[in-house]
Amino acid sequence: MTTQAQRAEEARQQAISGGTEPSAFPDTLPGYTEYGRDNGIRLSAVWLTHDPEYPENLPAAPLVRYGWTPRGELAAVYDRSNTQVRSFTYDDKYRGRMVAHRHTGRPEIRYRYDSDGRVTEQLNPAGLSYTYQYEKDRITITDSLDRREVLHTQGEAGLKRVVKKEHADGSVTQSQFDAVGRLKAQTDAAGRTTEYSPDVVTGLITRITTPDGRASAFYYNHHSQLTSA
Repeated sequence: MTTQAQRAEEARQQAISGGTEPSAFPDTLPGYTEYGRDNGIRLSAVWLTHDPEYPENLPAAPLVRYGWTPRGELAAVYDRSNTQVRSFTYDDKYRGRMVAHRHTGRPEIRYRYDSDGRVTEQLNPAGLSYTYQYEKDRITITDSLDRREVLHTQGEAGLKRVVKKEHADGSVTQSQFDAVGRLKAQTDAAGRTTEYSPDVVTGLITRITTPDGRASAFYYNHHSQLTSA
Protein backbone atom coordinates (compact mmCIF):
# COMPACT_ATOMS: atom_id res chain seq x y z
CA MET A 1 0.00 0.00 0.00
CA THR A 2 1.03 3.62 -0.49
CA THR A 3 -0.34 6.83 1.00
CA GLN A 4 -1.00 10.13 -0.75
CA ALA A 5 1.80 11.78 1.24
CA GLN A 6 4.28 9.12 0.03
CA ARG A 7 3.27 9.57 -3.60
CA ALA A 8 3.48 13.36 -3.34
CA GLU A 9 6.96 13.22 -1.81
CA GLU A 10 8.14 10.76 -4.48
CA ALA A 11 6.88 13.10 -7.21
CA ARG A 12 8.64 16.08 -5.61
CA GLN A 13 11.93 14.17 -5.36
CA GLN A 14 11.69 13.05 -8.98
CA ALA A 15 11.13 16.65 -10.07
CA ILE A 16 14.13 17.86 -8.05
CA SER A 17 16.43 15.10 -9.37
CA GLY A 18 15.28 15.93 -12.90
CA GLY A 19 16.16 19.58 -12.44
CA THR A 20 12.59 20.85 -12.72
CA GLU A 21 10.49 22.92 -10.35
CA PRO A 22 8.39 20.64 -8.09
CA SER A 23 4.65 21.07 -8.51
CA ALA A 24 2.38 21.66 -5.54
CA PHE A 25 1.38 18.02 -5.10
CA PRO A 26 -1.09 17.67 -2.20
CA ASP A 27 -0.18 15.51 0.80
CA THR A 28 -3.88 14.75 1.31
CA LEU A 29 -6.81 14.25 -1.02
CA PRO A 30 -10.29 15.83 -0.85
CA GLY A 31 -12.20 14.30 2.04
CA TYR A 32 -15.10 13.02 0.00
CA THR A 33 -15.81 11.85 -3.52
CA GLU A 34 -19.09 10.76 -5.08
CA TYR A 35 -18.19 7.24 -3.94
CA GLY A 36 -17.49 8.19 -0.31
CA ARG A 37 -14.45 9.16 1.75
CA ASP A 38 -11.03 8.88 0.08
CA ASN A 39 -8.31 8.17 2.64
CA GLY A 40 -5.60 8.31 -0.03
CA ILE A 41 -4.40 4.73 0.46
CA ARG A 42 -3.79 2.81 -2.77
CA LEU A 43 -2.86 -0.81 -3.53
CA SER A 44 0.73 -0.84 -4.83
CA ALA A 45 1.44 -4.56 -5.34
CA VAL A 46 0.06 -8.08 -4.87
CA TRP A 47 2.47 -10.78 -3.66
CA LEU A 48 2.04 -14.54 -3.54
CA THR A 49 3.00 -15.40 0.05
CA HIS A 50 1.62 -18.94 0.36
CA ASP A 51 1.38 -21.78 -2.15
CA PRO A 52 0.48 -25.19 -0.64
CA GLU A 53 1.61 -26.98 -3.81
CA TYR A 54 5.00 -25.25 -4.08
CA PRO A 55 5.73 -23.72 -0.65
CA GLU A 56 9.48 -23.43 -1.34
CA ASN A 57 9.10 -21.86 -4.76
CA LEU A 58 7.41 -18.54 -4.10
CA PRO A 59 8.09 -15.79 -6.67
CA ALA A 60 10.60 -13.12 -5.71
CA ALA A 61 8.59 -10.41 -7.47
CA PRO A 62 4.96 -9.32 -7.03
CA LEU A 63 2.30 -10.92 -9.20
CA VAL A 64 1.10 -7.47 -10.22
CA ARG A 65 2.21 -3.94 -9.43
CA TYR A 66 0.31 -0.65 -9.71
CA GLY A 67 1.67 2.83 -10.41
CA TRP A 68 -0.22 5.94 -9.31
CA THR A 69 -0.10 9.62 -10.19
CA PRO A 70 0.73 12.16 -7.47
CA ARG A 71 -3.04 12.87 -7.37
CA GLY A 72 -3.89 9.25 -6.53
CA GLU A 73 -5.02 8.21 -10.03
CA LEU A 74 -4.12 4.79 -11.44
CA ALA A 75 -1.32 5.43 -13.97
CA ALA A 76 0.09 2.02 -14.87
CA VAL A 77 -0.22 -1.73 -14.31
CA TYR A 78 2.82 -4.06 -14.40
CA ASP A 79 2.73 -7.86 -14.62
CA ARG A 80 4.91 -10.34 -12.71
CA SER A 81 7.81 -9.80 -15.15
CA ASN A 82 7.65 -6.06 -14.33
CA THR A 83 6.43 -5.36 -17.86
CA GLN A 84 3.96 -2.50 -18.15
CA VAL A 85 0.70 -3.85 -19.57
CA ARG A 86 -1.66 -0.89 -19.07
CA SER A 87 -1.27 2.89 -18.95
CA PHE A 88 -3.75 5.66 -18.18
CA THR A 89 -3.75 9.43 -18.79
CA TYR A 90 -5.91 11.97 -16.94
CA ASP A 91 -7.17 15.50 -17.46
CA ASP A 92 -4.87 18.03 -15.78
CA LYS A 93 -7.82 20.15 -14.69
CA TYR A 94 -10.30 17.50 -13.55
CA ARG A 95 -8.88 14.97 -11.11
CA GLY A 96 -9.85 11.40 -11.94
CA ARG A 97 -11.14 12.13 -15.45
CA MET A 98 -9.44 9.60 -17.73
CA VAL A 99 -8.69 11.00 -21.19
CA ALA A 100 -6.71 8.07 -22.59
CA HIS A 101 -5.67 4.50 -21.88
CA ARG A 102 -3.55 1.92 -23.63
CA HIS A 103 -2.89 -1.81 -23.57
CA THR A 104 0.79 -2.45 -24.31
CA GLY A 105 1.23 -3.15 -28.01
CA ARG A 106 -2.13 -1.65 -28.94
CA PRO A 107 -3.15 1.87 -30.05
CA GLU A 108 -4.04 4.46 -27.43
CA ILE A 109 -7.78 4.98 -26.91
CA ARG A 110 -8.72 8.62 -26.20
CA TYR A 111 -11.86 10.22 -24.75
CA ARG A 112 -13.50 13.63 -25.06
CA TYR A 113 -16.04 15.06 -22.62
CA ASP A 114 -18.76 17.68 -22.58
CA SER A 115 -19.08 20.47 -20.01
CA ASP A 116 -21.05 18.13 -17.72
CA GLY A 117 -18.24 15.59 -17.65
CA ARG A 118 -19.96 13.06 -19.91
CA VAL A 119 -18.03 11.16 -22.58
CA THR A 120 -18.91 12.47 -26.05
CA GLU A 121 -16.29 10.65 -28.12
CA GLN A 122 -14.20 7.50 -27.83
CA LEU A 123 -11.42 7.63 -30.42
CA ASN A 124 -9.63 4.50 -31.60
CA PRO A 125 -7.10 5.12 -34.41
CA ALA A 126 -6.98 1.43 -35.36
CA GLY A 127 -10.59 0.34 -34.91
CA LEU A 128 -14.12 1.51 -34.21
CA SER A 129 -14.62 4.95 -32.70
CA TYR A 130 -17.85 6.08 -31.02
CA THR A 131 -19.82 9.26 -30.41
CA TYR A 132 -22.34 9.73 -27.60
CA GLN A 133 -25.32 12.08 -27.74
CA TYR A 134 -27.26 12.76 -24.54
CA GLU A 135 -30.91 13.69 -24.14
CA LYS A 136 -33.07 13.65 -21.02
CA ASP A 137 -34.06 9.99 -21.12
CA ARG A 138 -31.94 8.56 -23.91
CA ILE A 139 -28.36 8.17 -25.07
CA THR A 140 -27.56 7.63 -28.75
CA ILE A 141 -24.31 5.80 -29.53
CA THR A 142 -23.00 5.91 -33.11
CA ASP A 143 -19.88 4.11 -34.28
CA SER A 144 -17.52 5.09 -37.09
CA LEU A 145 -19.39 2.78 -39.48
CA ASP A 146 -22.53 4.85 -38.79
CA ARG A 147 -24.23 2.05 -36.86
CA ARG A 148 -26.46 3.35 -34.10
CA GLU A 149 -27.72 2.11 -30.75
CA VAL A 150 -30.14 3.97 -28.49
CA LEU A 151 -30.31 3.53 -24.71
CA HIS A 152 -33.59 4.57 -23.07
CA THR A 153 -33.29 5.43 -19.39
CA GLN A 154 -35.55 5.95 -16.38
CA GLY A 155 -34.82 7.41 -12.95
CA GLU A 156 -32.58 10.19 -11.76
CA ALA A 157 -29.00 10.50 -10.49
CA GLY A 158 -27.79 7.26 -8.92
CA LEU A 159 -31.04 5.45 -9.70
CA LYS A 160 -30.95 6.09 -13.45
CA ARG A 161 -31.11 2.76 -15.27
CA VAL A 162 -31.20 1.62 -18.92
CA VAL A 163 -34.68 0.13 -19.38
CA LYS A 164 -34.62 -0.37 -23.15
CA LYS A 165 -31.86 -0.81 -25.71
CA GLU A 166 -32.42 -0.41 -29.43
CA HIS A 167 -29.64 -2.35 -31.16
CA ALA A 168 -28.04 -1.45 -34.48
CA ASP A 169 -29.72 -4.44 -36.16
CA GLY A 170 -33.18 -3.16 -35.17
CA SER A 171 -33.76 -5.57 -32.31
CA VAL A 172 -34.83 -4.37 -28.86
CA THR A 173 -34.02 -5.65 -25.38
CA GLN A 174 -35.64 -4.41 -22.16
CA SER A 175 -34.89 -4.43 -18.44
CA GLN A 176 -37.01 -3.84 -15.33
CA PHE A 177 -35.75 -2.60 -11.97
CA ASP A 178 -37.21 -2.26 -8.48
CA ALA A 179 -37.58 1.02 -6.57
CA VAL A 180 -33.96 0.98 -5.40
CA GLY A 181 -32.49 0.18 -8.82
CA ARG A 182 -32.01 -3.58 -8.56
CA LEU A 183 -32.58 -5.69 -11.66
CA LYS A 184 -35.91 -7.55 -11.64
CA ALA A 185 -36.30 -8.83 -15.19
CA GLN A 186 -34.73 -8.80 -18.65
CA THR A 187 -36.52 -9.42 -21.94
CA ASP A 188 -34.45 -10.39 -24.96
CA ALA A 189 -35.03 -9.51 -28.61
CA ALA A 190 -37.26 -12.58 -29.05
CA GLY A 191 -39.57 -11.49 -26.23
CA ARG A 192 -38.30 -14.07 -23.71
CA THR A 193 -38.15 -12.81 -20.12
CA THR A 194 -35.78 -13.86 -17.35
CA GLU A 195 -36.79 -12.82 -13.82
CA TYR A 196 -34.45 -12.03 -10.91
CA SER A 197 -35.36 -12.01 -7.21
CA PRO A 198 -32.95 -9.95 -5.07
CA ASP A 199 -32.82 -10.22 -1.28
CA VAL A 200 -34.66 -7.26 0.26
CA VAL A 201 -31.79 -6.43 2.63
CA THR A 202 -28.58 -7.42 0.84
CA GLY A 203 -29.65 -7.08 -2.78
CA LEU A 204 -28.04 -10.44 -3.58
CA ILE A 205 -29.84 -12.53 -6.19
CA THR A 206 -31.65 -15.39 -4.44
CA ARG A 207 -33.65 -16.75 -7.36
CA ILE A 208 -33.53 -16.67 -11.17
CA THR A 209 -36.47 -17.82 -13.26
CA THR A 210 -35.74 -18.49 -16.93
CA PRO A 211 -38.24 -17.95 -19.79
CA ASP A 212 -39.26 -21.63 -19.74
CA GLY A 213 -40.29 -21.36 -16.07
CA ARG A 214 -37.31 -23.16 -14.56
CA ALA A 215 -36.05 -21.59 -11.33
CA SER A 216 -32.62 -21.62 -9.70
CA ALA A 217 -32.11 -20.67 -6.05
CA PHE A 218 -28.94 -19.21 -4.55
CA TYR A 219 -27.84 -19.33 -0.91
CA TYR A 220 -25.24 -17.21 0.89
CA ASN A 221 -23.45 -17.15 4.23
CA HIS A 222 -23.38 -14.19 6.61
CA HIS A 223 -20.43 -12.76 4.66
CA SER A 224 -22.64 -12.56 1.53
CA GLN A 225 -20.55 -15.30 -0.11
CA LEU A 226 -22.34 -17.81 -2.33
CA THR A 227 -22.45 -21.23 -0.64
CA SER A 228 -24.79 -23.25 -2.87
CA ALA A 229 -27.10 -23.01 -5.86
